[in-house]
Amino acid sequence: MFEKKPASALQREILPEDQVHLKSILGIRPGVYLAGFYALILLGILFFIFLYPGIARPGSLLVLNSEPQGAAVRVDGITLGTTPCELFVAKGDRLVDLVLPGFTPVRQERTIPGSVFASRFFPRRIVVFVNLEAPKPLEALISGADEYARWSFTGEPTPAYQIPQDLSEAVYRIGPSAAADPDVRKEATEVLKAAARFAATKAALRDLSRAQFLINSGGLSPSPLTLTGSIAAILKYLSDTPGAAVWLSETLLPVSANALSENIRLLEGSPWYRQAVSGAAALTKGISEGAETKGPPTGETIRVGNLNFRRLLAGEFIQGASFPHRVKLDDFYIAATELDTEEWERFLSANPRWRRDNSSTLIAQGLVSLGYLDKPINPAFSNSGVPGISWFAAAAYCEWLTQSLPVSLAGWEVRLPREAEWEYAAPLFTARGTSFWEWCADPYAPLNYLGASPAAVEAVSSPERSLRGGSWFNPPGSVGIETRASLAPALSSPFVSFRPVIARETGLP
Repeated sequence: MFEKKPASALQREILPEDQVHLKSILGIRPGVYLAGFYALILLGILFFIFLYPGIARPGSLLVLNSEPQGAAVRVDGITLGTTPCELFVAKGDRLVDLVLPGFTPVRQERTIPGSVFASRFFPRRIVVFVNLEAPKPLEALISGADEYARWSFTGEPTPAYQIPQDLSEAVYRIGPSAAADPDVRKEATEVLKAAARFAATKAALRDLSRAQFLINSGGLSPSPLTLTGSIAAILKYLSDTPGAAVWLSETLLPVSANALSENIRLLEGSPWYRQAVSGAAALTKGISEGAETKGPPTGETIRVGNLNFRRLLAGEFIQGASFPHRVKLDDFYIAATELDTEEWERFLSANPRWRRDNSSTLIAQGLVSLGYLDKPINPAFSNSGVPGISWFAAAAYCEWLTQSLPVSLAGWEVRLPREAEWEYAAPLFTARGTSFWEWCADPYAPLNYLGASPAAVEAVSSPERSLRGGSWFNPPGSVGIETRASLAPALSSPFVSFRPVIARETGLP
């Protein structure tokens, strides 16, 4: 058996080579230089925490805000965010711009100081607040309405993406101007009516409703008085607008049974809804029985360039697209045929920039796309129209042909037909068949039957332009006079051509 040794005996057995003895350095004892070494490490850590960030990256934190909010912030010409925001800006002389569509840009020259000590934790903060002024508030609203129209083509939002409230945000921005100037408020209301033509989703309808409440409250939170006024304005618009009941029913249609379903049933059971549906059914029956498809009364024929134009006299007809409704039109002339190759070559000779060999430049300018002026896919229709013409190219031709109008048509212009004009004239030429879809002048709106002033309709643009007619590619019977379609205006499709009209100048901006 081993005998357990006392602890004192173990201590006596520690050999000298097991002990560590630090030697003095330059006569400095180990306890002294170790303390200094640890102090240097601590100072280095403190340096990198509190001093190095300010030395390596000197600058300050800009805290920016504006009224209204949402202005783009540019520092030395580079966009870094939108108000309200906090941005780190490097030390030096900087140009700070705040830009918001429809508002006067604000530029400030700022000398940005640096901060050395503890800049990581306590950066120098420079607060900038700017009141933006809108000399033309309607431009700000129209800009927001344009974005609103673009988002309408994406459908309902999903968890993968959300739709910004561009329309109501634009109304918020011009709220003070609308409150101070009755004319601005009146014109802004017309812009909202034009924007309603794109409210084909629940998200778009929410944004439109919010915009209406904000326009009545001057961009502020609604009060009981302005809330009542907004509700009254909405009810008046709905009662005065043909098809509004069907619009709400189709837009609010729930995807599953919930409380909204009961509201839809109440709406569709109301006398207002039933009257709208029965009225539309009567108009549709009139169309189907041929009461409205005999064609409009016509006048003389004139020749401009190589095209014959037939005069259609003013009248009223039932426009069947989207929702049947009555439309009144002034007289106008429409080309008897689509543009042919000979006439298009005359245009190209006078305007060589639109030739096919210049398509790369036109594509870069966003005026045409690949396939511009390509040969027709179906040789059977090679002489019936010029395919592959973008909306912009067709509009350029119309502008050029306007110069050839006779003196007797002073105050008239050549342009693409509006959808209502095309549908009014369609019975005269669809019996002979059409070879291509045809461009129309209108910015495409899903709910084109909702009323708005012509100026507002033109002002609130759309990412697409309207098409009518159909082509040989569509199965027989699949496209009628009332069928609508649309494409981006720069798209050059082999299935699309155009026929111009001559109409009185509108003077629309």
